[in-house]
Amino acid sequence: MPNTKQAKKRLLQTEKRRHSNKLIRSAMRTGMKKVLRAESRTDGEALLPLAQKRIDKAAKKHIIHANAAARYKARLTKRVAGLS
Repeated sequence: MPNTKQAKKRLLQTEKRRHSNKLIRSAMRTGMKKVLRAESRTDGEALLPLAQKRIDKAAKKHIIHANAAARYKARLTKRVAGLS
């Protein structure tokens, strides 16, 4: 437990940030899963921009690393291109 007023404030700020980051990361992962579960190429192409947008937002807010975001987007794009 925090002993000082400053420590209490930091605890509240950390909890708030952790909750926000979790929501953004969860939305990103959901978008990625939807693309990966797409059965046809048209479905995948329709879902891909939203997933990429969520990945970019997570990277912009430093929830994931920029290189990780690029890797995720490349893998999703490659997966959609491979669908028939």
